[in-house]
Parts: sequence; structure tokens; C-alpha cells
Amino acid sequence: MSEFGFISDKLEIKFLILYIASRLVEPVPFEVLQDLAMCDSGVDYFGFSECLADLVRTEHMARSEDLYAITDKGRRNSGICETSLPYSVRMQAERKLAQCNEQLKRRALVGASIQPREKGGYEVTLSLSDELDELMTLRLLITRQDMALDLQNRFRAHAEEIYSKILADLYGGTV
Repeated sequence: MSEFGFISDKLEIKFLILYIASRLVEPVPFEVLQDLAMCDSGVDYFGFSECLADLVRTEHMARSEDLYAITDKGRRNSGICETSLPYSVRMQAERKLAQCNEQLKRRALVGASIQPREKGGYEVTLSLSDELDELMTLRLLITRQDMALDLQNRFRAHAEEIYSKILADLYGGTV
């Protein structure tokens, strides 16, 4: 571990992992949790992966498929121990968490799926929701898979703009 970080031992890495996991809006893959935990130069890949494995083994964290989430036991212990983390580390983690949680929330609100059709082609279903309701669902018949994948990716990246353009077109260019 680096000698310049505020995190100095494995117990503090575990506290940091629990601190982060308790503030995530949904379970995340290893890589996302690792990226969030690398907010201090005292955390390295090997220390992080060893501590995460320990937390799973002690049932502070749960692993389902390739996603990690905090357990009730982990949440209780995190609440007790979080103030032992240096303030600057907590603030750096909070900044990274805010960005991550926004991305996770957006991903949950933007839907895009592709289904092959028996008669040929692909049905692309695109949807956009807010926290309360579904704003739009659009189903399109696309002849080629590469085009369907491209539409799916473009919609995921620009769903809000596409929704606004559809509304503007339907209202004659004024929204």
C-alpha cells in the first residue's frame, strides 16, 4: 500500500468499502466498487480485492452473480465505523458516489432491448421513465441486427434528447 494515503491498513479499506456500498443506490460490479474505493492512494487493487472477499466471507457484503451489495449486517457495522474514516477520504468517496449514483439512476430509467422476430428482423423497444411513471415506449421494426444494436446504443446515450425531439416534432417544432 502507498505510504501517502490516509488509508493505512486493511481494516480501514473494509470500512471504506462498507461506507461506499451503504450509499450506492443498487448493487454494482466489482470494477465499479473498486473504482469508487480507489479514492485514496492508500488503497491498491490487491488490498481492495482481498478486503472485499473478506467482507463477502463474513457476510457484510453479498455477491449475486457479478454484483456486490451491502447486507444488513454490513450496513449496521458501517454506520458504527464510518466516522473512523478520515474526513477527506469520505468527502472524496462522496464526490465519486454522487456521479456513480446519477449514472445508475439514469440507467434504470432508460430501457432499450432487442428481440429477434419470427418473421425476420428485430424488434427494438426503447423506453424512458422518470421516478414516477413511464414517459415513453417506442417499438421499432429493424431489418438488421447491427442497426438494431446501433439504435439501442444511441438511445441509451441520448434518450432525453430523443424524447424532446419527438415531442417537438409532434407539436410542430415548439415545445
